[in-house]
Amino acid sequence: MKQENPTDIKYHGLRNQGATCYLNSVLQVLFMTKEFREAVERCPKDRIDALDVQLNSLFKNLKEKTSETTEVTRKLGIEKVIEQHDAGQYFEKILSLVSDEASKIFEGHLIHRTICCKCDSETEDDVPFWFLSLPLMDSSDKHYSVEDGIQEFLKDAEFDGDDQLYCENCDDKCDTIVKYELRHHPEVLMLLLKRFEYHYMSYTKDSRAVDVYYTINIPETYELYALVEHFGSLKGGHYKAKIKPQDEDRWYEFNDSSVTLLHNMSHRNKFEKSRSAHLLFYRKKISDTGTQDKENKVEEGRRKLKDDDLGEKDHLMKKRKTTSDSTLVHRQTGHEVTTCSTGHSDQDSNQETAASNTEASIQGLCPPPLCQRLHLRLHRSWHLYVWLLLVFVFGIFLLVIAMKV
Repeated sequence: MKQENPTDIKYHGLRNQGATCYLNSVLQVLFMTKEFREAVERCPKDRIDALDVQLNSLFKNLKEKTSETTEVTRKLGIEKVIEQHDAGQYFEKILSLVSDEASKIFEGHLIHRTICCKCDSETEDDVPFWFLSLPLMDSSDKHYSVEDGIQEFLKDAEFDGDDQLYCENCDDKCDTIVKYELRHHPEVLMLLLKRFEYHYMSYTKDSRAVDVYYTINIPETYELYALVEHFGSLKGGHYKAKIKPQDEDRWYEFNDSSVTLLHNMSHRNKFEKSRSAHLLFYRKKISDTGTQDKENKVEEGRRKLKDDDLGEKDHLMKKRKTTSDSTLVHRQTGHEVTTCSTGHSDQDSNQETAASNTEASIQGLCPPPLCQRLHLRLHRSWHLYVWLLLVFVFGIFLLVIAMKV
């Protein structure tokens, strides 16, 4: 097998502080995720509360040389660098400490639809997530795949017997069905294979082989570009990352400070069988015709983050389409618009009235609210002046009569 020349590899590693391979693997994946790296770079430097500052400094160094992670571990509160932790746990912790723009790249939304089997009432909960945790289950053909895990995760759950759920409509515990649906697909989907399970007062590792597909459909199409692997036992294990850069067709292995080119991974195969894969990173596939649309959406998202007034104007324009005999109040909540029917509060009524006045001003049907107030004030002042004049004249008339007497 032909060996690569180390000078041909343009990527650099991260030094292990003791047992921080779990962190190094995750940081390398985040660095090689272009959307995340650019979002971190855009974060203002005065955001001292966000982890973006330390990550941006690390990423700048990582572009040029093998780098240290001491600033990041300090920000994450890692005091004992000789203790190993779960890579999935610190992936989640990093996303909880970075800016919203950076974390939203991994954010998806699940719908939990709860159906009461007694009264057929339904409730929906919108649950955001940064990754899906897939159980490793037994398969009839002894070939467990990532797609099997996704189907198992989204499978309807039935709660009966001692597991019945409370129904507010029935005011009692009833047999219940819970359906799961992916409402919003993230730009980058992270799947966590649950290799570490808690059994009988201790954790055990499940090292069964998993078919890791390079492409999955859920129904959005995703392509694998990175995975974090765990080797060995829980006490003496080691983490590595395998990553395919976005602008290359080659895979690289990131093993702390060492970076090597892999010759045995290729998208020409449908899947890779792995006993060590733990975290899988899939990027949403976009066709050539959709690339420009994605760039437009990203740019539009940035403008919305910087300009709240633009969103308010768009909200008012949407109100033109509502019918005159129904009152609708729209509240922008993240990715969705929640619609409430009649029976809203006085504050909502005031907002509705103000919005109607502003909307009518845009259409030229009535003067702006400020002009209305000035017009009313001048109208009232004219009547006041007339009454004062009449009182003044009447007073002079009485004074003249009194002098004559």
